Amino acid sequence: MTFEEIKALDEQYVMHSYGRFQVAIDHGKGATVWAVDGKEYIDFSAGIGVCSLGYGDPGWVEAVSTQAAKLGHISNLFYTEPYAKVAQKLCVRTGMSNVMFGNSGAEANEAMIKLARKYSFDRYGKGRGTVITLRNSFHGRTITTLAATGQDKFHNYFFPFTEGFRYADANDLDSVEAVAGHDVCAVMMELVQGEGGVLPLDLEFVQKVAELCAKRDWLLLVDEVQSGMGRTGSLFAFQQYHIQPDVVSFAKGIAGGLPFGGIMANEKYREVFSPGTHGTTFGGNPVAAAAACHVLDRMDDAFLAQVKEKGAYLRQAIEAMELSCLGKTRGLGMMIGIDVVGEQTNSQLAAKLIESGLLILTAGPGLRLLPPLTITQEEMDKGLSIMKAALL
Repeated sequence: MTFEEIKALDEQYVMHSYGRFQVAIDHGKGATVWAVDGKEYIDFSAGIGVCSLGYGDPGWVEAVSTQAAKLGHISNLFYTEPYAKVAQKLCVRTGMSNVMFGNSGAEANEAMIKLARKYSFDRYGKGRGTVITLRNSFHGRTITTLAATGQDKFHNYFFPFTEGFRYADANDLDSVEAVAGHDVCAVMMELVQGEGGVLPLDLEFVQKVAELCAKRDWLLLVDEVQSGMGRTGSLFAFQQYHIQPDVVSFAKGIAGGLPFGGIMANEKYREVFSPGTHGTTFGGNPVAAAAACHVLDRMDDAFLAQVKEKGAYLRQAIEAMELSCLGKTRGLGMMIGIDVVGEQTNSQLAAKLIESGLLILTAGPGLRLLPPLTITQEEMDKGLSIMKAALL
């Protein structure tokens, strides 16, 4: 089909909840994709951080196709090998104790909230279900995760929102203390605020919050939907903050392109979700779990070290361009934010870059880079050349 034919079908039959760029992607290899008209693009977005191994990775394709031919789905009423194996790999690599799988980041964050509230109810009874989150955070697009999101612009249209959330300022322990009370059961935070602008939290603040949670028997809930699975140069960002959360959510890059997510919890919370108290039809799907096993096996120490090196290279190269429309960079690993300065908005700059052949994202008021973690030096340099030529 041509681009115009695809666009016409989309506009006629799809809800207009996305502002799409005028490109229809047909196929990809590595960190390069091609549109239906044959135009080539370097991808600095990875499907919003999902395609961690890029496109067409031979090992990933083999893992997915082999499992799809064997067993596509069976439900959580039965055991499956990929489910058990990926659970083991996650726990061994993180020091967490047990997992529950779902399909998306929002679903994973809902599960964290439910687990925290049920733990508190089981131990203390009713009246202790409030979760403190941080301003500028983003936790998902369900009614509950929108309520958890600490940005006013998301608190519209869908009233009434789920109750039981208070917001504190990031990197300000006094602000957390100020909104605390006898009804609090947990603190939930992204260690790198992704949609808010790729803003890493201060190490001291995170460690102080962890201490506060332990002291008051609040659960420390860490949202690693975007920062997890090698994105920051460690398997999970919390490992660079030298903390052990009570519960961690993950999704996006874990299955390399397939819908997969979930939560990991410490041993203390193993029995909170007893049979029938939480569930999912598709969570832990064997094809997605097989893909996740392959992704995890690829992310050894050498792989993660390269993620840090590539991220540092991209940041240094972008700042060295000294483009008048771009300012400082920030982030961890290959989760990179770029300040936008001058009269053009981040959306205008993103549209210009995409038109020139570089797929890129926005976040907060800036630009955001989430390239495939397997991106090559050649692909990085081609993308950087496009950026410089387009934004001079």
